[in-house]
Amino acid sequence: MSEVVHERRGPFWTLMRRWPTALALASVVLIWSAGLGDLADAVSGFGEAVLLLPLEYLILNRIGRPAMSWPVIGAIVAAIVVIDLLDVVALSTVVIAVALVLLVWGVIGEAPDGRASFGIQAAGMLGFGAIALAGLAVDPDLGRYLVAAGWFLHGVWDAVHLKLDRVVSRSYAEACGVVDVGVAAMLLFLV
Repeated sequence: MSEVVHERRGPFWTLMRRWPTALALASVVLIWSAGLGDLADAVSGFGEAVLLLPLEYLILNRIGRPAMSWPVIGAIVAAIVVIDLLDVVALSTVVIAVALVLLVWGVIGEAPDGRASFGIQAAGMLGFGAIALAGLAVDPDLGRYLVAAGWFLHGVWDAVHLKLDRVVSRSYAEACGVVDVGVAAMLLFLV
């Protein structure tokens, strides 16, 4: 007996297959609708956020479970809200402290996905961290271009991870890449 396979076509099913992109585009619209406000504040806020982008990859590399991508980003968002509400320490300080712990752990501990994979994620954390910190240290007019470059380059990072199907889930890499490029465009063109 042959099984009848119903092919799902049309815009609804296309959207369902591309739900990460749809979710990301909705997020970009929300981010854009909020506007940048003051350039210095925008550079500061989006500059600190650049530090968060490779941090999730580093966390997931240490966990060794790409399927945890969405729960980890949920936990990061919850932590950001708590850090912001408590207003005791800067978000960038927390991110740098967590990244240092993960980097030391990666150097002395076993790497679930191998030493090479950890090394790539560690280099990403250091590279994106350097871009973010440079963007925060210079004049906001120049800083916006550095921060935008960090967001755009992280979108490329996402695309590579999507293609390789490594470290993070494919759905997360797809969504993150779209948001990253959207934020970079906003920093470049909406100021």
